[in-house]
Amino acid sequence: MTFVQLQYIIAIDNYRHFETAAGHCFVTQPTLSMQVLKLEEELGLKIFDRSKQPVIPTEAGIAIIDQARKILSEKNKISEIVQEKKGVLTGELKIGIIPTLAPYLLPIFVQTFIKKYPQIKLVVHELTTQIVVRRLKEALIDVGILATPLQEPGIKEHVLFYEELLVYVSEKNGAYKKNYMLAKDIDPNKLWLLEEGHCFRSQIINLCELFKASKEGSHFDYEAGSFETLRRMVDLNDGITILPELATLDLSSLQLKLIRHFKKPFPMREVSLVVHRDFVKQRLVKVLKQEIIDAVPEKIKQNKNLHVVPIGMS
Repeated sequence: MTFVQLQYIIAIDNYRHFETAAGHCFVTQPTLSMQVLKLEEELGLKIFDRSKQPVIPTEAGIAIIDQARKILSEKNKISEIVQEKKGVLTGELKIGIIPTLAPYLLPIFVQTFIKKYPQIKLVVHELTTQIVVRRLKEALIDVGILATPLQEPGIKEHVLFYEELLVYVSEKNGAYKKNYMLAKDIDPNKLWLLEEGHCFRSQIINLCELFKASKEGSHFDYEAGSFETLRRMVDLNDGITILPELATLDLSSLQLKLIRHFKKPFPMREVSLVVHRDFVKQRLVKVLKQEIIDAVPEKIKQNKNLHVVPIGMS
């Protein structure tokens, strides 16, 4: 049994396809298949059921693959120990970040991070919450940047900051005249939402209790893919949307006049670094966390977790 064989069976479990797994391991499929067959012969049992498409692990294979992940995780910790003793910060950090955070958070810390830690390579993927969690568990990424709390088994959350949820309202809308908003002030028939798949959408539904208030025939049918689209729709039409605080930092003076706060306690979105319980690269994740916190605007740093709006996994 070799570390390489363990890497191969984990890759097959991740991708459920021998050829795809081989590509991600930078070997040919015959090479990967031969090594897995040798491991199965050594153990005296089948790890994968090859009759299924996609290929799936056998009952024994599930336990073996789970142990393989633990073994390789412990092996990688040796490199962490060596780096720490040498006082070196180097390596690759694979990050998964949700699309409602990426355009606003990445620009304020990435360049500073790269200059400060030139030996660390950041590999960033925009992914939904569900995919981030799955890839963390499969060790395909090292860390996620998500809205929390998730209450997901095996996932550890390290809070970065809280950002206020703000109302962006058209001048044509009756709510424009209000100084502060209540959730009940928002007409669900005039509310522009992100499309399905964004956890922020479920937060707004929870905040405004939209399923209780929505009516037949609303323009609920239109769902946008970004906050920029939502803002544009409000600018050009009679409507309302909800924006997280980071998404309002680049607003023009005219657009800022369309912002309204909810009444206290202000609703907040909790943003965290999330890792799997068996994660390695702890020192790299630690410096990433600190660089993000340092880059966040001071006002957001002062926000408190008095009214964190729950999310749904999307």
